[in-house]
Amino acid sequence: MPLQTRLAALADDRLSAADKGLPARADGLTVREFLATEPALAEFWTPLLALDERALAHNASVIQGWCDDRGLELMPHGKTTMAPALWQLQLDAGATGLTLATPGQVRTARSFGIASIMLANTLVAPAALAFIAGELADPDFAFRSWVDSVETVEAMEHGLAGLALPRPIDVLVELGGAGGRTGARGVDEAVRIAERVAASPVLRLAGTAGYEGSLGHDRSPAVLDAVRGYLAEMLAVHAAVRGLADGELIVTAGGSAYLELVAEVFAPAIAEEGTGTRWILRSGASLLHDDGFYHGISPIDGELTPAMRGYARVVSHPEPGLALLDGGKRDFPYDEGLPVPFGVAEAPGAVERQLAGASVTALNDQHAYLRADGPLDLAIGEVVSLGLSHPCTAFDKWRLIPVVEGGGSDRVVALVRTFF
Repeated sequence: MPLQTRLAALADDRLSAADKGLPARADGLTVREFLATEPALAEFWTPLLALDERALAHNASVIQGWCDDRGLELMPHGKTTMAPALWQLQLDAGATGLTLATPGQVRTARSFGIASIMLANTLVAPAALAFIAGELADPDFAFRSWVDSVETVEAMEHGLAGLALPRPIDVLVELGGAGGRTGARGVDEAVRIAERVAASPVLRLAGTAGYEGSLGHDRSPAVLDAVRGYLAEMLAVHAAVRGLADGELIVTAGGSAYLELVAEVFAPAIAEEGTGTRWILRSGASLLHDDGFYHGISPIDGELTPAMRGYARVVSHPEPGLALLDGGKRDFPYDEGLPVPFGVAEAPGAVERQLAGASVTALNDQHAYLRADGPLDLAIGEVVSLGLSHPCTAFDKWRLIPVVEGGGSDRVVALVRTFF
């Protein structure tokens, strides 16, 4: 079923008390019916995660234009949000497909009609291989997975034995880095794997893949040099395996932290090869951006706008410099930095006054510790707005996320459905 058709059908889903954060009056209404009442964010219960429509559209345009200007395709990592409505936003802006991390996510995307998918992982589970074999009967479906060892190739061949495979599965050889995550350790090993793929009757060598983001966590000179060296090795693998491949080749790298280095290192090869190779960036966090990790590390931080915001209510003020909020680890991301308090108001989305000198110092399951060196200028029942860090661990905590119009308006214009 086409993505737009499936998305339209989601508007007929009925809301219930199980949908965290929604006002009580939404219970029993369809999404369409509820939005027709023009709800305001102030009606929603805390804790709450909200998105900004204008910021999302802005960021989708920025990252797509950034890629276009550098000869890169964009296949954003859909696991960041697992939200088909946001996938559609980037596909409409010019993305050529979607990247995903697990076979289950691939199946979800296929149920929404996504026609071009890259699994940035190995595909070895027999049930998942059987599913992909069936999906490849659709001539319009483009699928690619990764391999990082000869053993992975053999596991794929074993899992595909006896299946009716309409066409070989496209695989990219993943190059890793010492101390990094997955991937062949070194150019020679990657080439050996590529040779094994090229000899497989059920796989097709489709290119070279890598993830430079696992090599560092900051922008120190040592990390930047390591990333550049790694990307240069990816090009060396690509050059070595070009003669082994029959058909289109892909080179893909890029998270959201070092994307300018991907463009910089790949630029000479892009200019030399022209359209002979597809150069694909997989940045997933750029659509949402944030007020934490990516705000500090993204090379295009000034061009992107944080598009997500948390809200939590003051439920206890036991000491002059301590307040407890009603949002915690079950509501907000915390693995790449704690929420950042911005302002305080009577309700989510209302006009705020600045909350200066305060910080969130810890999270429990359902509480945030808001501390200051001096007295905190807030009262029990007031709502604190929170800048968040790391969109990749924000969305999995929410089934439905309200989207405000943006630009100063707190009117809720959409409810984004996630599929974790």
